Amino acid sequence: MSTLRPRVVLVTRETELSALLARHGTRGQVEFYLSSRGQSFDEIEARDRIQNDAIAAAKGMIPQDWSFAEARRDDLNRFLFFPGDIIIALGQDGLVANLAKYLSGQPVIGVTPSSDMGEGVLTPHSLNSLPRLLQSAGDGQAEAEARAMVEAKLQGGDRLLALNELFIGHRSHQSARYELSFQGVEEYQSSSGLIVATGTGLTGWARSIMAATHQDYDFDAVDAKAAFFSREPWPSRTSGASLRSGVISDVVPLGIQSRINDGGVIFADGIEQDFLGFDWGAVVSIQMAEARLQLVVG
Repeated sequence: MSTLRPRVVLVTRETELSALLARHGTRGQVEFYLSSRGQSFDEIEARDRIQNDAIAAAKGMIPQDWSFAEARRDDLNRFLFFPGDIIIALGQDGLVANLAKYLSGQPVIGVTPSSDMGEGVLTPHSLNSLPRLLQSAGDGQAEAEARAMVEAKLQGGDRLLALNELFIGHRSHQSARYELSFQGVEEYQSSSGLIVATGTGLTGWARSIMAATHQDYDFDAVDAKAAFFSREPWPSRTSGASLRSGVISDVVPLGIQSRINDGGVIFADGIEQDFLGFDWGAVVSIQMAEARLQLVVG
């Protein structure tokens, strides 16, 4: 056990009410905005209260002789995590996915503020269990699930990690043109972009794609596999649609060369402001990442 005091980093995202107040200025203007659209201010205020109460409770559960820091979702790409940090992700499942690519093996305790505020796949713990989990993590004894991640690596060396999924396409989601290379097969495609989903991501965005296309994949979140899906590939005289999906593994990467004149991007887990450019001629290899999310499960 280390004699150094751990640093706990509490990661949250702004509430709906906070975002609305930032946009409209006053409570009265927010109430008017919502009522004019048939929405309830009371519901949004209640969720804000639950979140803020949970944040206050979580802070009170951190041992007083430990270090502490806070990070908001929108600031994650600028926040400096340290190797010995213990991360509390307080919110919905998507917050853990947003966070994962900025970490390097630190344990993540996913906590849901309320049982009716999310699925609890990545934030399965209640506030009541937080003191015990923090102590286990501080002692280096926390049981963690090493969830697989996928990596996009450009030919120039820039890279981007994802816990749930990568999106490769045009930033406005208009038609994207590219050349695929997979298991010795090459195909030029025009589609609304590609999604690459890990076992964790198969429960999210990819789930709706599989339901619509009947291209079904099922593997565990710890398996070093990811499924790719070409979104509505258009068969024409110049573009094909045979490479609609497939499974990437440690030994089977996916290669993509951009034919997007301008606006090509690769982003991960829904954070569009943190992206790789993917304009005409850029080449990316999609492969399984060495890094894994250490999600505390018990």
